[in-house]
Amino acid sequence: MMLVLGLGNPGAKYEHTRHNVGFLALESCAAFFQLRLKKRCFRPYRYATLDRRARLVQPLTYMNKSAQVLTWVHGDPMVVLCDQMDLEPGMIRIRRGGSSAGQKGLASLIERRGDGDFIRIYIGIGRPQGTDGVIDHVLGTIAESAIYEGVAQASEALVRLIDGASFEEVARVYNRRAGAQRPR
Repeated sequence: MMLVLGLGNPGAKYEHTRHNVGFLALESCAAFFQLRLKKRCFRPYRYATLDRRARLVQPLTYMNKSAQVLTWVHGDPMVVLCDQMDLEPGMIRIRRGGSSAGQKGLASLIERRGDGDFIRIYIGIGRPQGTDGVIDHVLGTIAESAIYEGVAQASEALVRLIDGASFEEVARVYNRRAGAQRPR
């Protein structure tokens, strides 16, 4: 069964921040399949299970402790939805393997697993502008409508993966330049 982790920070304070785009994309995918994320007692995550195809999970730890959820949930392949400052707002990239590229949630998962051999769906949030620092930027409220477009595309890409499309096919369709025609 596929394991899908949507990364973010728990709590209302972080609800619509750039760092929580992984949560937003996972929630959108769950809604597409008419699933409701629920929390088990004494477990630091919310989840929904889609048949025997996928388990959608939101770790309820802070970003840098995302891997703690792997104590309770398992699956193969593993797909991670997360923010990426090196992508323009609204762009997404789908990759398999690699480093954390400075993303603390990915670093946590790679350290816990001992490898980076999993699928990532990166959602572009852009770099800080002006005098904003990185922390203020990622923890800032989403102001760019393009980021929500990226969340929608990441959710659509995830739906295709869950529905059986190959990684290569989904990556080819969604790894494109900003402004390109959105797949239907």
